[in-house]
Amino acid sequence: MAFLHIPNVVIKGISACVPKNVVKNESLSDIFSEEELKKTIDSVGIVERRVVDKDVCASDLCYKAAEKLLNELEIDRSTIDVVIFMSQTPDFRIPATAPILQHRLGLSKDTICFDVSLACSGYVYALTTAFTYLNLPNINRVLLLDGETFSKIVNPKDKTNALLYGDAGTATLLEKQEGEGFKAVLHTDGEGYNAVCVPGGGCRNPFTEASLVEKEREDGSVGNELEVYMNGIDVFNFTLRVVPKSIKELLEKTETTVSDYGSIVFHQANKFMIEFFVKKLKYNMENVPISLDKFGNTSSATIPLTIVSELKNWESDNKKVIVSGFGAGLSWATASLDLTDTHICELIEY
Repeated sequence: MAFLHIPNVVIKGISACVPKNVVKNESLSDIFSEEELKKTIDSVGIVERRVVDKDVCASDLCYKAAEKLLNELEIDRSTIDVVIFMSQTPDFRIPATAPILQHRLGLSKDTICFDVSLACSGYVYALTTAFTYLNLPNINRVLLLDGETFSKIVNPKDKTNALLYGDAGTATLLEKQEGEGFKAVLHTDGEGYNAVCVPGGGCRNPFTEASLVEKEREDGSVGNELEVYMNGIDVFNFTLRVVPKSIKELLEKTETTVSDYGSIVFHQANKFMIEFFVKKLKYNMENVPISLDKFGNTSSATIPLTIVSELKNWESDNKKVIVSGFGAGLSWATASLDLTDTHICELIEY
């Protein structure tokens, strides 16, 4: 187990942007029977999703979120030392998207910029990276931009994925400040790399004309090699096995209990999963925010999106939270955050 404690760092603010386009999952009656559709929506908990227009990318949503955050906090943009773009749906294979966002946001040419590619555990991993930079001399502010447009890589006929994924972009500003800081446990199991993957288009399986051929896979799902595949049963079993254990590891390392935290923010994959975790941890479901019913699974962006959409007006004397992400890799990560002095923006649309 990798346990990290990074002291004297804080989250200054968080913002999020979702597309204006709302897609109701009840509209998927062309690929589901009425009974199947109702049962799946009830189980997974996703009623509707936000989906971008064809010409909008994850970076555009992150740009809008970042503009709002930086303007509301009245940040001198020359003081941002690092920009991290966390996404599996970047603008291009080459170059990285972070430098493009540095230019669009009018940041200094002295800014360190790079991309991180990880799926549903990505926000916690990217927070770890950002906070680690803040432990370096001369690094005082890091802007983490986390966004996904999985709607672009899901086959609309794929029963496994069609009603799951939505799109979103977020911005998180991190700074040095005296205090307890950030604590996290992180895990990886690359043996399960193919449980969630886009099999074609990379250097392992380069693009060919055959990459575009739609076919039915062995498990009955539909897609071509450039669209996301998920072995739902394997991912489901993996998640139920590792997530409660990961949170208990964090509690053990930090010598805390779940009752010491005002909320637990899970990656928004599945309502049944979240309810299972809460029961396993003997935690109060009332303190677990849910956003997947409105936005679907936005991959690595679900945690900051949920904080913005559900905790903006959170009235609590205890704003210490646990965040937990899990998914492709396979990878999973859990961390503790203190949001007491964190500015949370109103959710915006684009």
